[in-house]
Amino acid sequence: MPESRNIVIFDTTLRDGEQSPGCSMNRGEKLEVAQALVDLGVDVIEAGFPIASPGDFESVRDIARNIRGATICGLARCNDKDIDRAWEALQDAPDARIHVFLATSAIHRQFKLKMDKEEIIRRAIAGVKRAKSVCDNIEFSPEDAARTEPDFLCEVVEAAIAAGATTVNIPDTVGYATPVHMGGVIRNLVERVPNIDQAVISVHCHNDLGLAVANSLASVENGAGQIECTVNGLGERAGNCALEEVVMAMRTRGDHYHVETRIHSSRLVPTSRLVSHITGMRVQRNKAIVGRNAFAHEAGIHQDGMLKERTTYEIMRPEDVGFTKTDLVLGKHSGRAALADRAEELGYHLEEQQLAEVFAAFKQLADKKKEVYDGDIVALVEQRNTQIADQWQMVAYEVHVSAGAKPTATITLSRSDETRTCAKQGGDGPLDAIFRAIEQITGKSVVVHDFRVQSATPGKDAQGESMVVVEYEEQLYRGRGVSTDTVEAAARAFLNAINHIEIGVSGTAVAKRGRTV
Repeated sequence: MPESRNIVIFDTTLRDGEQSPGCSMNRGEKLEVAQALVDLGVDVIEAGFPIASPGDFESVRDIARNIRGATICGLARCNDKDIDRAWEALQDAPDARIHVFLATSAIHRQFKLKMDKEEIIRRAIAGVKRAKSVCDNIEFSPEDAARTEPDFLCEVVEAAIAAGATTVNIPDTVGYATPVHMGGVIRNLVERVPNIDQAVISVHCHNDLGLAVANSLASVENGAGQIECTVNGLGERAGNCALEEVVMAMRTRGDHYHVETRIHSSRLVPTSRLVSHITGMRVQRNKAIVGRNAFAHEAGIHQDGMLKERTTYEIMRPEDVGFTKTDLVLGKHSGRAALADRAEELGYHLEEQQLAEVFAAFKQLADKKKEVYDGDIVALVEQRNTQIADQWQMVAYEVHVSAGAKPTATITLSRSDETRTCAKQGGDGPLDAIFRAIEQITGKSVVVHDFRVQSATPGKDAQGESMVVVEYEEQLYRGRGVSTDTVEAAARAFLNAINHIEIGVSGTAVAKRGRTV
């Protein structure tokens, strides 16, 4: 049997994943996700693109200063300004990496960069050397490598390694490759680049044809030693290689791949849930590994087989990826320590004040519900995370609805020492009336782009979890709200979005910033 080798897991959820429309995170949320990635066992965290905006710079610097247990990486184009800004953000990290990139394909050279091959190589060498002068750990990416001429790709990669790159990343930037194609690209580099043994070969595959995981696995088969991926497959357009899928494919088929990773697979579901709640991007029920139906069996033949022998229809155990056999864990007699422990299992690290607030809300919920589920706990934690100090808080609301008459909503909000009440009619229903009343009180008129309400847990007494995306002055803002009363949950979500407008915390800019490799 071939000797097993380690595959480096490079997570770019906080950089490429955040570029997915609607997925931007604030600094606090990025720190929370970064800590979850460390707990998951990720080797490298690409924390952001420091030159892209002051917010991106601050987030990368915060992560570099506060997160331990993984290499912290920042992205930069092959120019001095980008590289210097990246190092300024990363310099406090005990283990830092600068990731420089430059497009190499003919279509990018001609239409985007307007550079010839010689200029591309000169810029690549200069960029790697500039980064190497301040940081030992350097990654170089020839953007759109999968569509770059094989001879030229070999030439660029050899030059980057000679200049000091310790990792060479081969991106399939537009998701154009197929497994045979991508495997051949990697094999060509292994066979033809004379100094390839001096660097780790990495791959960064996009999912435009639904092949990102397959292309990454084909690359590993042909010599790649690092996979760039994101939690839940987030990313530009159709997304990136999904971390949870590629890791479990290599683990489940260890007989074929003969590789290992440092990933603690039992943290996959909690991390997936955390990223889903923070970004507002729901995981489809039938998604591989972390979807709610991933281990569900409804067909009679399947159920019969499962009862006789689990492996007839399951190639992984639910516990291996972080699902629990039963979702019911706590009740009204449970204590604070039990709640803190379960919250941590679900991927949340609660400070003392946060725990006190969540515990108080948990006790109130436990008095209303007979059964408290994991989903309830997640919803309670997320509700506390979305509250914004010194902003508008909902004191009370009242809705009147009757057949043949326009619904009327009366709502009372408070902020600091002021309390305001407003009554409004809604032409499209009670929620329209509530939203209009909130707009009247806060003085913020918005356009609703997305509105969703779903059950957080099973049962008639389940909490309703609401998410709303609104536009204000060409910027999108996301809000969340939770309550056993779905109307109240919607009102809280809308008010949360308004509060984000008040303090300038956006869900995502309409004109997206950032770049992809």
